[in-house]
Amino acid sequence: MHSQQPGPGALSNLVYRRKARTRRFSSWDQTGGNRDYWTIPAGQSRTLAEISVPGCIRHIWITVGTENRQYLRKMVLRAYWNGEDSPSIHCPLGDFFCLGHGIARTFSCMPFACVTPEENNGKFGGGTALNCYFAMPFHKGARLEIVNECEEEVGSFYYYVDYEECEVPEDALLFHAHYRQEMPTKGTRGDLSAAGTNYWDLMAEPNIGGEDNYLILETEGAGHFVGCNISVDNIDPMVSKKKVGGKEVHAHELTWWGEGDDMFFIDGEKWPPSLHGTGSEDYFSQAWGMHPYAFPYSGTSIPETDPLFKDRNMCTSYRFHVEDPICFEKSLRFSMEHGHANLQENDYSSVAYWYQTQRSRPLPGLPPVQERIPRSQRR
Repeated sequence: MHSQQPGPGALSNLVYRRKARTRRFSSWDQTGGNRDYWTIPAGQSRTLAEISVPGCIRHIWITVGTENRQYLRKMVLRAYWNGEDSPSIHCPLGDFFCLGHGIARTFSCMPFACVTPEENNGKFGGGTALNCYFAMPFHKGARLEIVNECEEEVGSFYYYVDYEECEVPEDALLFHAHYRQEMPTKGTRGDLSAAGTNYWDLMAEPNIGGEDNYLILETEGAGHFVGCNISVDNIDPMVSKKKVGGKEVHAHELTWWGEGDDMFFIDGEKWPPSLHGTGSEDYFSQAWGMHPYAFPYSGTSIPETDPLFKDRNMCTSYRFHVEDPICFEKSLRFSMEHGHANLQENDYSSVAYWYQTQRSRPLPGLPPVQERIPRSQRR
């Protein structure tokens, strides 16, 4: 009988000794009582974790109690690695955890899991448990903070930051997550509905170069892209042809947003890019529309057709490149058409996730808080 090591895999790796010291920051009540939460005044920030030795964050859990129905967009998560001056994670709270538009909903995938009570499921705001399992290494230290941009105090903020104190290889890359939005995207042909133009008659319209695409990530350095989520508020009407009483008539209805191609430009390359896709739903590993299911690496966290909210046309889709990261040595520009040839004018927002060497310049700042709120929810 010959000896054989356990094979590869997440569960198999548990048999090997880990040389690390496991620690946690949390909101536990240090008096020994059960007030295991923080209050965060309006406009203020709180430091969730401050670490001054090498290590790696393994798990983040957050839940919030507040009457503000848009706290998932109004609260901001930031993380700083190795004493840097600008954050490497800079996202509205919900969007970081793949919940766009400020909507709470239950779903799970490989890096994230959100658990929402049934009475809140699919609604704006409401209590939900937010979990992240991305590994976040740092060589010298780390600082995580939460910012309350709500108009009022957040009365109950609960959290865990679970991490390891351990040796970190010099070549370990730093985790990044960044939010962007364009509300609305600018259609290259203007308002097709007002012009009486049938969107589906324009499928031969060219888009060479991709300059007008919705931009998801632009970064300089060396690393690999590991995923994104995109939230669309489908507000753009289009003209389509239908037969009524045997006659062809023009009907106004909402566009299908998913015809936009994804484009990855690696290391400053010119058109055509190394990776050019065939449609938004194809990039999210689906076909013939986006379907209301969450899978480990791709799927839907907020479905665009929800029987409980029939008048709402908001969706969030995600794709994680765990097995197929997009590698770059100098730079990466990732964008996606908003409708075929950028013909549509919908509200887009997104979070990109990637690992790279230390950045030489700050990430762009976030839009003002009121501009992040879905237009149907603005006061």
